[in-house]
Amino acid sequence: MVFYRQNIFPRLIKRPVSLSVKLLLLSFIVSGCALPAVISPGSPSETIPVAITGTMDENDVLSAIVKIDIITPGHYYPVKAALMIKKPSYLRLEVLPLIGVPDFFLAASPEKMSIFIPSQGKFYYGQPTGANLRKFLPWQFNIEDIVMIFAGTYPPLGENNITYRSYREENLLCMEMKASSGSSQIVWVGENNRLLKIVRKDETGKEAYTVQYSYHETQSLVPEKITIRMADGITSLSVKYSDVKIEQATDLSIFDLPVPANVTVLQLE
Repeated sequence: MVFYRQNIFPRLIKRPVSLSVKLLLLSFIVSGCALPAVISPGSPSETIPVAITGTMDENDVLSAIVKIDIITPGHYYPVKAALMIKKPSYLRLEVLPLIGVPDFFLAASPEKMSIFIPSQGKFYYGQPTGANLRKFLPWQFNIEDIVMIFAGTYPPLGENNITYRSYREENLLCMEMKASSGSSQIVWVGENNRLLKIVRKDETGKEAYTVQYSYHETQSLVPEKITIRMADGITSLSVKYSDVKIEQATDLSIFDLPVPANVTVLQLE
């Protein structure tokens, strides 16, 4: 137990948040694909420069203490946890109790996901799928989507053929992305090129969820709070950050839980 707690945040190469901010012009999309030029509706000849501030690059690891509030029909789950994420789909979460050591450990990478529940003496491992994640947490997201949202960016649509267009909405820049399957999302970019809102829609055009990003200070580039609201109008997930660090690391072993001794090991389907 002590082993896990002492090693929740390993030695990384520290890099201040202010130095991690990257301004990417005409080429930012979290999937790594280049963003083509976009045209304003009603003004076919006007190409709008698209600039979004990113708080993390592919070599960064964000660590923080988070207050998580999950609301589902008939239930409310307030949780305090230690969180580490790395794009595109590395996640470590340790739920912190009021007293004692953590009783829930989750580590995920693109290859696998592991979950350790000490009080039950059980260790689970399997593929990092949304279905496996939902067996333990009331989240309706896969690993990559939740990592991207927690990182203060937007998740990819997961398809190759994506079309883009942009337009102005008062003082905000809106970018609409649509996949050939029909699924789409709109992102709103505000002051200081900060991502403010996402609306995600499914293949039928029905809204799936919205994400709101809140910032503590006018010049802050790292969201203080991220709120996800599902289309049912009831289910929501909010994450409030404290003690945020963005660091560089080449050792990704923190995203791989070792199997403790004397536990029951169970494989997830």
